[in-house]
Amino acid sequence: MHKGATTDEPHGTSRQGHGRQSKAGVPIEKENIPFVDSDHEDECFDDGGDRLAAAISSRSTVDQEYDIMTESQENLARAYITGRNAAGPSLAERRMQEKLTVSIDTSSNDGDLIEEARDKATELKLIDERARGLRRNSISLPSLNVNELEVLRSAHECENGSKISVMESGSDSLSDGTTVTPETPTTPANLKPMLQFNDDSSSDEDDKPRSKNLFRTKRRSSIAPLPALRLNDKEMMSNDFDTHSVLSNQASITSVNSLASLLKEKMQNVPAIIRKKKRETKDYKLRVFVGMLFLIIVFLVGYAYVMYNQKLLAKSYFESIKFHKKTRNFRLLDGKGGELLTGVLGTSLNIEQPYNCLPKDLKDDGSVCYEWNSKARLYMNLAKSPGPDIKCYSFQWESLLADLYPTDCFDVSEERGFWYGGGLTKGIEYILGKATIPAGPFVTGDINMHQWGNALKRYFLNSRGVAIQVDEKTPLYVSVNTDSGKRLCLQGKNDKFAFVNQQTRFPELKYTVCSGPDMKTLHNGLMQKSLWDGLTERDNDVIKSLLREPVWQIPASKQEDLTEVAIYNYTESIIALGYLRLGHVLVNEFWQRTIGDFRLDSERFPTLDETVNILHRRGFRVSFMIQPFISTESSNFREAVSKKLLIFERESERSIPALTRYKSTTSAGVLDVTNNASIPWLAEQLKKISETVEIDSYFVDFGTAFNIPRYYQCSQTLVNPDEYKNYFMERFEGTLSIFGVSSAISVPRPPAFLSLPPVNSSWSGLQSIIPTMLSYGIIGFPFLMPGPVGGDFVLPTQQLKKMYSYYSFELPPLPDKELYIRWLQLATFLPVLRFTHLPSEYRDETVTVIAKELADIRQRVLPLLERFSSIAMDEGLPIIRPLWMLDSTDVNCFSIDDEFSIGDGMIVAPVLKKGETVREVYLPQGVWKDGIDESLRKGSRWIHNYHVPQNKVAYFIKMPDNTRF
Repeated sequence: MHKGATTDEPHGTSRQGHGRQSKAGVPIEKENIPFVDSDHEDECFDDGGDRLAAAISSRSTVDQEYDIMTESQENLARAYITGRNAAGPSLAERRMQEKLTVSIDTSSNDGDLIEEARDKATELKLIDERARGLRRNSISLPSLNVNELEVLRSAHECENGSKISVMESGSDSLSDGTTVTPETPTTPANLKPMLQFNDDSSSDEDDKPRSKNLFRTKRRSSIAPLPALRLNDKEMMSNDFDTHSVLSNQASITSVNSLASLLKEKMQNVPAIIRKKKRETKDYKLRVFVGMLFLIIVFLVGYAYVMYNQKLLAKSYFESIKFHKKTRNFRLLDGKGGELLTGVLGTSLNIEQPYNCLPKDLKDDGSVCYEWNSKARLYMNLAKSPGPDIKCYSFQWESLLADLYPTDCFDVSEERGFWYGGGLTKGIEYILGKATIPAGPFVTGDINMHQWGNALKRYFLNSRGVAIQVDEKTPLYVSVNTDSGKRLCLQGKNDKFAFVNQQTRFPELKYTVCSGPDMKTLHNGLMQKSLWDGLTERDNDVIKSLLREPVWQIPASKQEDLTEVAIYNYTESIIALGYLRLGHVLVNEFWQRTIGDFRLDSERFPTLDETVNILHRRGFRVSFMIQPFISTESSNFREAVSKKLLIFERESERSIPALTRYKSTTSAGVLDVTNNASIPWLAEQLKKISETVEIDSYFVDFGTAFNIPRYYQCSQTLVNPDEYKNYFMERFEGTLSIFGVSSAISVPRPPAFLSLPPVNSSWSGLQSIIPTMLSYGIIGFPFLMPGPVGGDFVLPTQQLKKMYSYYSFELPPLPDKELYIRWLQLATFLPVLRFTHLPSEYRDETVTVIAKELADIRQRVLPLLERFSSIAMDEGLPIIRPLWMLDSTDVNCFSIDDEFSIGDGMIVAPVLKKGETVREVYLPQGVWKDGIDESLRKGSRWIHNYHVPQNKVAYFIKMPDNTRF
């Protein structure tokens, strides 16, 4: 045992400053600590190197007896020397040098090292106190085995005279004392003497301060060796684990009281293999990231390539149109790039790449032209715009095959806005997107049997500010919401009836698309058309009279019901009312024996001229209903056939008339108004009537397109059967005074009003009036005449198999009182008030009182009707308007079809359902005065559960914008 060691410590432990023992228990003497002077390294390198190799080879035999330093201690020593070379003196050593002034004087002759210390006793005391405060195991002592020590000892002995002497003061001896040289060893081979052990110790050394050894004993491993450790699915043996942990642990020399050094040391306790695994994990994640990044780049490059090719095909035209030539997808954009209209053009074509048209097929107007492989051509161009804020574009398809029908479809779902126009549909849908219409010819018909009503216009309007106008020469087929989805499809197609007369060799489709800042501005711009041209003062008086005075339609469903006496008695009942103005007496077609006679039936009207004179003196106007149909039983039929005045059969001699049926007439011919001889003949017949009876005006019943013979042929080719009406009105312009027509495809020349189609006497018939008025007003018919209050007819109980217009139903008996009152309330606010049944027929005081109140309201409404009728003459805008014409930005106004406005001055919301006395009312922006209680109400909001008793009708008067509550 080393002399400086004590026996007070438990077995297996040691204190700092005490001697160390090897695993074999051999004491470490001061001679066993070799030091090699760097000055003599070259002299002893060869000899010492050989001996070191020999010692290492015989380590197993010598180790049992002289093993002083273990393998781990050897590694620790090497790590320590390397760390010292790299880091330089530690903080503890520098502080020790401040306290101990060490002077080392080395002589090459005697090898003595002389160290001088000041105030030795005091300094040793400070060293002892400082050493006690040092953390244990703060410095690791390199461990060497016996063979290695022997090699180093031999190298040391060959050094010439290197000695270390420590000067002592007094009787105190420095046990295990140390002296530190300011020079730091660099390698194990040139390690210089740093300390010397003194084995002289006093018996009372426990009572004396003791200096601590600057070299620490082997510290405990931070991680205990394990038999085996599985890390990241890899088994690691305990010796590998211990080697890494101990080496990392003992290779660190921390400062005495540095917290940062302590943390650094603890972090270094983590085995190197674990840190290696972490780096491998990071490398794996990096590889995954790079792979994902590569895939993303490939995707983006591919996507960019596809989009680039799409952009090449989806070319921009005229700044606002996007058209993909291959798929033929169409988009109309607004100024901000938003979609106004979307669709697919040329749906009857296969998806294929088009080609630019040949020079001989190009037009001189600068149109863009594409051709699809000798199947069809498409021309696109800018069109004339009606206003500065409106842009229009023309589209024209020319089919190059007889059986190819060009078809363009547009999205009409509510997500793309609300669509209006066309005309009255079979289901009385005000919003076109809610209708279901199979593909069929766009011609007039009876809504009970056909897809469209008695008035049409090739005009479709969207709430986003887009409109489509189809050319009149196009053989137009229209479908809505069929199997192809929520789409409005326009098709050019010739057939065997409606468009049998081909205007071109192959079918064509031509239309114009216009866009504006909003729906109201666009509609006003497209509909703006003055109607004053050619209007006489007498025509203007007729318009005012129809607004101010009712139309009294003599009730007669059969010939025998209409007599001179019936007319006289009916007018007497009108006069007896006393609260309604006298107006126009309308006599239906039964004033003649057979349709087409154009002569009064002398048996039923023996003195009609005198009766008419009486009516004139009382203030009535008398009107007769005429038709261009001539019954085969008429006396004029033979004459008309002989003069070839009738429409003849196609592909036959002109002497064979084409026959049809009209109302109660089972067989009749149709006057050919394209024949220059027909108009003078008809005018002569009507002149004879005027010479007998002074007739004020006529109501022309054209029927519908389906009343024209199926295999018709006129002297001049008609585009479609509805063109007949335009010919008739143009030919008789200035000749006949016409105050009403039953059907139209263009605005009839004023003062003619368009009559609404016949309506069933029921609540459903009442509910159909407002949508019909709104639909016809939107497509450009400002002057409308509704049917009589209470309805036109009563449907038979058996299922119908024929069109209503082919024969006449009986007039309805006196309608239900509530239905009649609600109907009269609605009619009070319409342009023309028309009666068949008088209020006095109910013999009910309640009905009479309500009728008188409504007559007073009518007088207050008349100024508005006259004011907006004048605006209609100037601009072509309707008198009865939908609510969105007041505020085209309010989405609540788009779908309301049970309210209407008179111009922009009044809103009417009648009750249209049986037994109801409350309803929902919506008021657009502004301030409105309630017509019932005269209260003021703010607009842009709903009025829920608005109470409307049976004797009242809800209406609201627009107040000035500066009105305050």
